[in-house]
Amino acid sequence: GVGPFHPLSGELAPSGKSYSDCFSEEICRLGGKHQNLVAITAAMCQGTGLECFSRLYPQRFFDTGIAEGSAVCMAAGMAKQGLLPVFAVYSSFLQRGFDMMIHDVSLLGLHVVFAIDRAGLVGGDGETHHGIFDLSYLRAVPNMRIFAPANFEELSLMLRRAVEESDGPVAVRYPRGGAFGCEGVYAERESLLKEGKDLTIVSYGALLSEASAATEALAEVGIEAELIKVGELDGKDFPMISESLKKTGKLLCMEEVCAAGCLGELICAEVAREGITLKAGLLNLGEGLVPHGDRKLLLRDFSLDSAAAFRAACELCNVEEPRGAEERFHG
Repeated sequence: GVGPFHPLSGELAPSGKSYSDCFSEEICRLGGKHQNLVAITAAMCQGTGLECFSRLYPQRFFDTGIAEGSAVCMAAGMAKQGLLPVFAVYSSFLQRGFDMMIHDVSLLGLHVVFAIDRAGLVGGDGETHHGIFDLSYLRAVPNMRIFAPANFEELSLMLRRAVEESDGPVAVRYPRGGAFGCEGVYAERESLLKEGKDLTIVSYGALLSEASAATEALAEVGIEAELIKVGELDGKDFPMISESLKKTGKLLCMEEVCAAGCLGELICAEVAREGITLKAGLLNLGEGLVPHGDRKLLLRDFSLDSAAAFRAACELCNVEEPRGAEERFHG
């Protein structure tokens, strides 16, 4: 994937800080603090942000080559011998290590940290790199803890928690590129970002900015949406969301993942067991086969951006979408 560059000189256009850069800074700090911490890559040292770690701690850096399953298996062996392995890997590539995550890590209750880069849509990286299946397969791994940061500060905090406050398999999934305007640190399982009485909007990670924009637009047409951010996706129940749904009776869940195994499905199943009557709109990437394309355009095409959330919320609340609403979001 080649970014924008000057056509005559070939010089790359300057880019801002990315989630991979943030991971790089934090893993280097943790490496200095914990002498048993080791970092693993599968031929993606630079792409995952491990280049700095590899220079600072060359004896604790390991590259397995393009062999993600072997990397997971090696991490399990290291953890069993008292090391603290962090495997930095793209979401779509970790799929190759699914069997090893269950049989070699989870079955033995080993503390292995999976730093999952490129979670969600990846734009120029192409259709093979979209990280849209990880929630489905990670939730299938027994005892897997799953963090979903929405900004750089949360990534640093959640990575520290994964390393220092966990004792089994733990994943931190974060997107490609820079910050998406999700300010503030709310690194709890559930965080109430805005109170409301008409509708409950649930989201996490990079898509939270789209959910927030939709919430603000809904307020202008008289719909008071309650916005809840989820920071950990491995729970079997979400009490704050359940209480909100008892009040509103309407759920709009926005996720940059495929439909199968998404959080919205889990929430609907949970509230059904609790006997809560619910109208729900689950906005996600459907069957999960997503073509190459710019992230913003893909969010629009798959009805997953703030404009689509606004329309879906109006429908759930039986409010006619006002004229000119589309121009508000897309100009």
